[in-house]
Amino acid sequence: MFAKGQTVIQYMEQLAPKHLAVPDDRIGLQLGSLQKEIRNVLVALDVNDEVVEEAIAIGADLIVAHHAIIFRPLKQLQTDTPMGKLYEKLIKHDIAVYISHTNLDIAEGGMNDWMAEALGIADGVPLDEVHDEKLYKLVVFVPAAHAEKVRTAMLDAGAGAIGNYSHCSFNVQGTGTFLPQEGTEPYIGKPGKLEQVEEVRIETIVPQGIRNKIVQAMIKAHPYEEVAYDLYPVDLKGRSYGLGRVGKLREPVTLAEFVDVVKEKLDVPHVRVVGDLNRKIGKAAVLGGSGSRYVNSAIFRGADVLVTGDIDYHTAQDALMAGIALIDPGHNAEKIMKVKTAEWLQAKLSDGRYDTKVAASQINTEPFRFM
Repeated sequence: MFAKGQTVIQYMEQLAPKHLAVPDDRIGLQLGSLQKEIRNVLVALDVNDEVVEEAIAIGADLIVAHHAIIFRPLKQLQTDTPMGKLYEKLIKHDIAVYISHTNLDIAEGGMNDWMAEALGIADGVPLDEVHDEKLYKLVVFVPAAHAEKVRTAMLDAGAGAIGNYSHCSFNVQGTGTFLPQEGTEPYIGKPGKLEQVEEVRIETIVPQGIRNKIVQAMIKAHPYEEVAYDLYPVDLKGRSYGLGRVGKLREPVTLAEFVDVVKEKLDVPHVRVVGDLNRKIGKAAVLGGSGSRYVNSAIFRGADVLVTGDIDYHTAQDALMAGIALIDPGHNAEKIMKVKTAEWLQAKLSDGRYDTKVAASQINTEPFRFM
C-alpha cells in the first residue's frame, strides 16, 4: 500500500511544523494535489527542469523542496515562459510540489542543526530567536480509577514539560455530575438518571506544536463516551525557536583549519573567507542560506566566525572592522537537507504499512561555476 500525499506531508510537518516559518514565507503545497497515493517522493533543494526530469525518471508523484517555485502571486500562467514550461511539465506528469523552507531552517533537528552538527558545533542554540512556542493549559476530568492511565497517556505524548522538567501535572479530586440523555451509551450510569462520580481534575501544560497529538492521546485513553476537557492559552513563554545555530567547537582550531572543515563537511569546492586565517576559532555560528543581516547577531552571541551564504561586499567590510570572521560556502550549501530529509521521511514511512519510497535528488542545482 502506498501512503497518501496528506500522510507524507503530516510526517514532513512533524519534522518542520508550518507554524515555525517566518511571516510571508512561501511554504506548503505550491502545485498539484495531495489527494492521491504517493509511490515515490523526491527531495530536492531547488526545483528546476533537470530536477523535474529526474522526478519523472523515478516515477515521483511528489517533490519536497526547500526553495519555493512560486514566490509571488501569479497574475497569469503562460506556458511559453521558462517557469510556465516548468509548471506545465509538473502538471502534465501529475507531480505535486511541497515547500518546507524557513520552518525547516528553524525546526529542532532541521537544517541549521544538521549544518551545526556537520561542522562540529556542540550544544548549538538559535542565533536569532524568531518564535516563542505558544503554551496551552489542558484540563480534563477523569473517573478516579482511570486517572493514572489518562495522565500517563498525555504526559508520554509530550505534555507537562516545564523547563528541564517533564511529566508535570496537577491533580485534584472532586465530584462530577452528568445526566445521560436518551440514545447515549454511558461508561458509568444509565440514560435518564443523574449520576455523581468521584473524578480527578488533571491539569498540565501543552505546547502548540503537539497539541493535537496530546489531545488525541488523552481522548483515546479516556473511558467516557463524551470527554469533558478544557484547552486554553496561557501567558507563559514556551521554548524559543530561531534561525541559525551558535555554539562552541569541540576543539578550538585556526580559521584556516575551520575553512577546510566547512569545505569537506558541507561538500563545497570553494568558500569566500573574511578574517585572519591564523586566528583561533572557539565559538562558531552557522546559518543556512542568505545570512548577511545576521552578522550582528553572531557578534552579540560571542561567535568568532559566522558560516553563511550570500555575504555582500559591505557586510564583509563591516565584519572585518568588527573583528568577526566570515566563511561563505554559498547558498547551495543547504543541499545537506536532501539526504537528511529523505532519510527522515523514509524512516517514518518504513513502519511496514507503506511501500512509498523516498529519494534524495542527485541533481546539482548550484547556479555558479567556479573557475
